[in-house]
Amino acid sequence: MLVHICCAVDSHYFLQKLRRDYPDERLIGFFYDPNIHPYSEYRLRLLEVERSCRQLGIELIEGPYDYEAWMDAVRGLENEPEKGKRCAVCFDRRFEVSAAKAAELEERCFTSTLLTSPKKSLKQLREEGERLAERYGLEFVAPDYRKASGTQEQNLMAKEARLYRQDYCGCLFGLTIQRQQQEKLADELMVPISGQIQPESIEERLTLYEKRIELEERGVPYQIVKERFLNWRLLWGVLRVRKEPVPAHVLPYSTLKKEYTRGRVDGTWGALALMNRDEVKFITLADYNRHTGRSYPDVTHLIFAPPPFDEELTLRRKLLPNPYDLSALLVVESIPDNKIEITLQTRLFEDVRERLIFHDER
Repeated sequence: MLVHICCAVDSHYFLQKLRRDYPDERLIGFFYDPNIHPYSEYRLRLLEVERSCRQLGIELIEGPYDYEAWMDAVRGLENEPEKGKRCAVCFDRRFEVSAAKAAELEERCFTSTLLTSPKKSLKQLREEGERLAERYGLEFVAPDYRKASGTQEQNLMAKEARLYRQDYCGCLFGLTIQRQQQEKLADELMVPISGQIQPESIEERLTLYEKRIELEERGVPYQIVKERFLNWRLLWGVLRVRKEPVPAHVLPYSTLKKEYTRGRVDGTWGALALMNRDEVKFITLADYNRHTGRSYPDVTHLIFAPPPFDEELTLRRKLLPNPYDLSALLVVESIPDNKIEITLQTRLFEDVRERLIFHDER
C-alpha cells in the first residue's frame, strides 16, 4: 500500500494504525507536498517524516517538489478559505501524483495521512481519493482514525515521539489568511536578503531539528524547551545623508517611534555617535570590526553577509547596556556630518521559540 504522507504528526500515528489494521500490507511512504511553502518549511517537515519512518521501519520515497505546477493549479483560488475550492484542488493534485506513483510501483491501493488531520474534510478527501483510484484502477483506503478519541491519541503519540508540530497546513495562501485573522505577522515567509538566520524563523527551527537528529544518532540525551520572548523583524530601511542613500547596517532590535526621522549628529557616547532626535545612534564599521573581531572591508559586505544574529545581539548589549533599549543603532563607514534622514520599518511582537538543551560528555 502506498501511503501519501503530509507531515510526521499525522503519519506517525496513521502508519501505526494502518500496520495494525492491514498486517499483510507492505507500507511504502510517499512524501509529495509541493503545497508546502517556503522551501525551508518543506525541508523541515520532510526531515521529521524521515525520522519517523526510520523509527517505524517504513520505506519512504520523496516525490518532486514541483511547486510551480501546484501554484498554477490553484491560480485564482488564493482567497479561498480552509476546506474550500483551493483545498480540493490541492488534494486532487497530490492524490493524482500519489495514485500515479502507486500504479507505477504496481501497488493495488493507496491512502493518505491527510485523512487523520482534524482540519481536513474527511468527506472531501474520500471523494477525491475514490475518483482518482477509479481512474488508475486502484483501491483508495480511507479509514477514519479520528473517531473514538483518535485525535487525542494522535496528539499524545506525537508528544511522546517529540515530533515537530507545524501550526499551518503548509499553503502560503492559507498561512496568509490565518495570520491576518490572528492579526500576526506572517514571518514564516520572511527571509532577509543577507540570509542571516532570524530568531524563531523556519531556518532556525530546521537547524535545531537537524541538531536533534545528530544527538539522537550519537545517543546524547536532550530536551526541547519553549520560551516566550520579544521577537523583531526588519522589513526595510534606508539612510540618506544630504538626500543621498548611504550604506548602513541595522543592528537587531532597532526601532523608531515612527517610520521616518531626520536630524544631525550632535554628540558621542563611547564608540557611539548620537543623533539629536529619536534616540538614533551610529557606530563606525571600524569600531564594529574591533568589537566583533571581524574584518569587513565595507558596510555593503556586512549588509549581505552579517555574522550570526546572536553575535550582533551580544554587540548591541555591549554598546547599550540597558536590555530594554530599542534605540535604532546603525553601522556606517563614517559618522554622517550633514543632515540625516532615516526610514526604518520594523516589527516587534511576542513570540515563542524552541531551544535545544543537552549536555554532551562525549
